Amino acid sequence: QVQLVESGGGLVQPGGSLRLSCAASGSIFRTDDMAWYRQAPGKQRELVARITTAGSTNYVGSVKGRFTISRDSARNTVYLQMNSLKPEDTAVYYCQMTIRTMNLVTLDYRGQGTQVTVSS
Repeated sequence: QVQLVESGGGLVQPGGSLRLSCAASGSIFRTDDMAWYRQAPGKQRELVARITTAGSTNYVGSVKGRFTISRDSARNTVYLQMNSLKPEDTAVYYCQMTIRTMNLVTLDYRGQGTQVTVSS
């Protein structure tokens, strides 16, 4: 009943930028925390950035100063602006949201993932 759809991934050269978007739709009463995760081949999934309903953010150390997470709660959308991209940022990026549905159940939902490849 709830779907998350990501967009904005692709191939970019080192030093370049990308902006990821993730929009939730369906039977949504409220969106709470929103986050971006990533998983590179052969590695565990890691939390990249998180933003609370109040707008507080936290980032994994490797992206601090380069990535910015933001949200539009009215549109149930979260963004990840990625600047100064490095080859080690190559991964599948997933958004995740804590959503309270119209039947007042709160669950974590994840998108299908979008590939980000940083290469010359």
